[in-house]
Amino acid sequence: MNWQALMADIDKMFGWIPSWFIGLGLVAGAMLLALSFYRFAVWLLNRAFGTRLPLLSVFIERTSGPAQLALCLAAVALVLPLAPLDDTIRVPLTRLFVVAFIALIGWISIRVVDMSAARYLQNFRDVTENFVARKHVTQVRVFKRVTDTIIVIITVSTALMTFDSVRQYGVSLFASAGAAGIIVGLAARPLLSNLIAGLQIAITQPIRIEDAVIIENEWGWVEDIASTYVVIRLWDWRRMVVPLSYFIEKPFQNWTRDTASLIGVIALHVDYRADVPRIRRWLEGAVKESKLWDGAVVNLQVIDADSRTIELRALVSARNAPQSWDLRCEMREKLIAFIRDEMPEALPRERAILIPQGGGDDIELLQRPAAPERMRASAHN
Repeated sequence: MNWQALMADIDKMFGWIPSWFIGLGLVAGAMLLALSFYRFAVWLLNRAFGTRLPLLSVFIERTSGPAQLALCLAAVALVLPLAPLDDTIRVPLTRLFVVAFIALIGWISIRVVDMSAARYLQNFRDVTENFVARKHVTQVRVFKRVTDTIIVIITVSTALMTFDSVRQYGVSLFASAGAAGIIVGLAARPLLSNLIAGLQIAITQPIRIEDAVIIENEWGWVEDIASTYVVIRLWDWRRMVVPLSYFIEKPFQNWTRDTASLIGVIALHVDYRADVPRIRRWLEGAVKESKLWDGAVVNLQVIDADSRTIELRALVSARNAPQSWDLRCEMREKLIAFIRDEMPEALPRERAILIPQGGGDDIELLQRPAAPERMRASAHN
């Protein structure tokens, strides 16, 4: 029995049902049959190869959407020519089928890009300490998102151009230099500038994933680089969202541009009687005992002096920004305790000259530890 005879028998049995209802029922039934076949095939594959081929399960999961849509379109393509539909229903369904097919191609393209990027990034999992990994992760993520955006734009444009009215409007819009074109151009300028900035960042890489940066007087790490913006994870777990164009147009600090190692600075004010060489030797020993030190830099220098104290600057290096911060805090605390317990004469002091009321020639020099507010010397005649 051929298809024509089958359709004739169906028409005799259900002649009282409208033909358009039968046609739509056939289309819907074909789609349900395709979805059922997909679920049965997935169950069969997981049962047969799921334990031996774990990557197969991951592939099926990531391609489930495009695969189901492709099977539905294939089923509709087989049933639609046989469905008893008039042109008022067949033409819109055909056009919808074409649009769905274009969307399927775009969907598959995005899935291919995403899976290729994920497969490539499996070689670079540790992005905290690995400079090369951060470089490749940044490039792949930016290129992937820019590519996804371009695919979506092309897919939507192609789908809209299948309609005559939209196609004519689009052609006239792009061909004209009128007010509509100017408005669209101005509206699209931020999007286009950020997309171009994303390509520049992927190529030149002023920032990378997990770079430590200071931006707008806030310190944090680059958590994500999207197609039009960057997410900064601040030190207190807040998130700062910054346009991509910001990193091309404005200055910012990148603490891990070439390497993750950083030099931390500790500033202390001590009295003129402080034994600086002794403090330097103690600092070197204390830093070497710390697990946060990377073994590169430790130094102590006198960088300034005023009428009351001298200023010491200690330099200590660590493997990354968080360890540098912790090492600075640890050494600052230990330096204060050492000076307080082992070298109290190095504590900052206030000095004043007291002149006796009798106007004698005896002058007494008074020294005492510095108060929160600076003392003023007073003379009495």
